[in-house]
Amino acid sequence: MIARPSPRIFVSAGEPSGDLHGAGVVAALRQRYPDAVIEALGGPRMAAAGARIRYPMEGLAAFGLVEVVTKLGAHLRLLRALRADFRAGRYDLVILIDYPGFHVRVAEAARRAGTKVLYYIAPQLWAWRPGRARRFASAVDRLAVVLPFEQRFFGELGLRSDYVGHPLVDRTGWPTRAAARARLGVRPEERVLGIFPGSRSQEIRRLWAPFRDAARRLLEAGRCDRVLVAGTPGGGYPDPGPLEIVTEDPISIFAAADAALAKSGTTTLEAALADVPMVVAYKVHPLTWHMFQRLRTVRWVSLVNLVAEREVVPELLQDAAETERLVEALRPLLDPRDPRTIAQREGLALVRTRLGDPGATTRVVALADELLGA
Repeated sequence: MIARPSPRIFVSAGEPSGDLHGAGVVAALRQRYPDAVIEALGGPRMAAAGARIRYPMEGLAAFGLVEVVTKLGAHLRLLRALRADFRAGRYDLVILIDYPGFHVRVAEAARRAGTKVLYYIAPQLWAWRPGRARRFASAVDRLAVVLPFEQRFFGELGLRSDYVGHPLVDRTGWPTRAAARARLGVRPEERVLGIFPGSRSQEIRRLWAPFRDAARRLLEAGRCDRVLVAGTPGGGYPDPGPLEIVTEDPISIFAAADAALAKSGTTTLEAALADVPMVVAYKVHPLTWHMFQRLRTVRWVSLVNLVAEREVVPELLQDAAETERLVEALRPLLDPRDPRTIAQREGLALVRTRLGDPGATTRVVALADELLGA
C-alpha cells in the first residue's frame, strides 16, 4: 500500500481576531495531520499552535474603504508572493480566515492555480455587498460559516455553505469572576467598567477619546469604581488618568466586568459569552461611513443584535459615539437591578444559545479532510 504524502496546508489570517481563530484551526490540523506542512500568514497565536509563519500579519489590518488604501502596497506585495506560491504548487489546500477584501483575491488566485480553497468565517457580504456573494462563492471550494443566519443568506442565493458554529464557543480558559478579579486586583464589592477600544490603530485613534471621557464621567459620578481598558502593547492611550490599561489577555476583563463599552466586532460576542451587558460603538473615516450607509442591507451593525435578530444592545455609531450619549447608555447597565440590564442579559442568553455547540474547529478540519481526499 502506497502511503499518502503529508498534506501541505496554508492557513491565512490578516488580523488579531483571525490569528485567534486560526490558532484553533492549526491546533486541530496538527492533531489530525501530525506530519503536515502547515505554513501561514498569521501572528503569534498561530505560531504557538504549530504553524510556520511564512508571512507575518503585523501591519496589515485595516477596516473601511478609505483606511484600506493606506495598506494597499503591502497587500499587493503579499498577493504577488502568494500567487507565486500557488503557481509553484506549494500547497494542497488553502484555508482562509475572515479578512474578506484581501482573502477573496487570494482565493481567486489559488483556484486559478488549481489549489483547493476552504474559506472559514465568511465575509459579511450580507451586510453591504450581497451582489458580490456569487463572485466570492465561485472562488472557494467549501465555505464554513459561523453565524446561523449566514447559511440562510447564502442558501437563498443558491450557494452551498456549512454552518460549523462559532469558534469562540470552543475557547477554553475562561476564569471565574472571583479568579479574574483576584488576578486584576479588584475587590469583590467594586463595580468595574470594561473598555474595549479595539486592536487596530485606527480603531483606537477614533474611539479612545470618547471612550475615555465617558468612563471618566461615570467614575466621577460614582457609577463605577474601576475602569479597566483592554489595551494592546503598541496601542496609544493618551491621558488615561484613573483608567487602568491592561495589556494581557482581555478574557480576564470580560470575566471581571459588570458592564462594557466595546467596539463593534467579535468583541461583542466575547462579551455576550461572558454575560457582560454592553454598549457597542464604532467610528470610521467619514467617507467610509457615507459609503457604508449607501450600501448597507442590515438594520444592525453589532453581531450580538444580528445573531439575536433584534436589538439587544444599544449601538452608537459614527457621530452618535460621543461622550454624553455613551454615558447615558452605560449608566443603567452598571446597576444589575435596572430593568434595562435585566432585559439585556436575557437577550445575551439567547445569543449564546444561537452561537451553536462547541466543536467549530473540528468541523472545519472535517471539511479540510474532504478537500484533501482523506
